[in-house]
Amino acid sequence: MKLDSKYFDCIRVKPDEDRMLRDTYPACDWSGCSNPAQHPAPRGRGREGQYFNFCLGHVREYNKSYNYFNGMSDDDVARYQEASLTGHRPTWSMGARAGAPPCDGKKDGFMHGFSVDDVFGFFGRPTLGSGPREYTNARPIRRAERKCLTALDLDETVAPSEIKARYKALVKRLHPDANGGDRRSEAKLREVIQAYNYLKQAGLC
Repeated sequence: MKLDSKYFDCIRVKPDEDRMLRDTYPACDWSGCSNPAQHPAPRGRGREGQYFNFCLGHVREYNKSYNYFNGMSDDDVARYQEASLTGHRPTWSMGARAGAPPCDGKKDGFMHGFSVDDVFGFFGRPTLGSGPREYTNARPIRRAERKCLTALDLDETVAPSEIKARYKALVKRLHPDANGGDRRSEAKLREVIQAYNYLKQAGLC
């Protein structure tokens, strides 16, 4: 083959590894070093997210002398470590930032004695009823609950106390003892009892 052959122009030589690293990585940030910098190293406290780029030899030397708490007293280091337990966010002792006192002296067992302006009823009890400071929209009424309310001749806006009152009135009226031993209303009585028990388990009364 002639040395001036056209085939010599088509030959590609793979560059050596050092050349590939220099083309891929920036030069080392260590003074006087031009080796490829493959290893990031943190710049220090107060410059989080910023890094030096060092070669392997210089990043090892940098890590030997690196001290995040350099320039801080022992008390400052202890306070920093304590604050890091909560992500450096402010904290308070239990009960130090309690909510507002109960409205009109009324306590809500679910809210542990404190009232909250919960517009959407996220923290309210699943009660029905209306009135001041009552969470009427704690959650939507399910189909089975609506059916039980219908069995008691009640609608969705009824208060828990009204459910109990209606249940007692219906039991007294439908019980065979109140009808001279007539047992024709027993089916309705069982329906009323089952509906009330379901509503009670659902927390609506």
